[in-house]
Amino acid sequence: MKPDTQEPRMGKHPFRGLGVALVTPFHSDGSVDHEALAELVQFQIANGTDFLCVLGTTAETPCLSTEEKRAVIQTVKQANAGRLPLMLGAGGNHTAQVIEYLQTEDLEGFEAVLIVTPYYNRPTQEGLFRHFQAVAKASPLPVVLYNVPGRTGVNLTAATTLRIAQECPNVVAIKEASGNIAQIEEIVEHAPEGFDVLSGDDAITFELFTLGAQGVISVVANAYPAAFGRMAHAAMEGDFGEALKAHRLLSKVYKLMTTDGNPAGVKALLAVQGKIANVLRLPLVPAREETTEALKQEDERLKQLCGGC
Repeated sequence: MKPDTQEPRMGKHPFRGLGVALVTPFHSDGSVDHEALAELVQFQIANGTDFLCVLGTTAETPCLSTEEKRAVIQTVKQANAGRLPLMLGAGGNHTAQVIEYLQTEDLEGFEAVLIVTPYYNRPTQEGLFRHFQAVAKASPLPVVLYNVPGRTGVNLTAATTLRIAQECPNVVAIKEASGNIAQIEEIVEHAPEGFDVLSGDDAITFELFTLGAQGVISVVANAYPAAFGRMAHAAMEGDFGEALKAHRLLSKVYKLMTTDGNPAGVKALLAVQGKIANVLRLPLVPAREETTEALKQEDERLKQLCGGC
């Protein structure tokens, strides 16, 4: 049943606290490693993650075929077995195609869809509003906006985000990865009740929690869910002193994760930990040797400090 845009905003959604944008592990031949993916899901569940994001940017989704995407979804759903809420990356830069996907694909097992701002064609703010308005009206699931201008070439401004939040009750949150603190603070301050800000940038997540963000969709938590989760949960409980300690524990890792781009950094780290092979699909390539070595040293340091966190 499609949402009626005239109805009040939905009640509490489950996407608060620590969310993880799952990587897609590959075998050395480039095929999807479903066993490693299932083990990563189990690792997240065992270490206190609150929800999972499937087929987001970190999953190298543009480099997966339709059948591979469906297989990844099935692997995650089977491994998760209904234990954590699931969010599905389902955006695109062609509004009609996004709507068709949402109305024809099997979305069973998911509780929201993550819809990125249209990339490459660089719509105006009015175009962005109409895109999300149309998608929200058509979506059978709640919608989480995703603003990441460094990848898409267009920024969803605070004014447009708030307009969408006010006029589209089926839109329940935004994953904000613009890095623009003033913009994010404006959204937090003026958002209607029931509309939340989720951090999309690990390095500034602590700061965003102090401003009123309600969650994060993390990359680093693929490898360190317990440590990053301590930061997120302490901050949400108002214990910013404890949250700051956890944040500082991972400060070097944040920088190394982005040195050679995402998901190259997190895949190198997961390979160091023995969880996946360090394989990406072109045009992405693995992190440089010096970055991988630095991540290895940092992982060893964290093992000594907190048993791997």
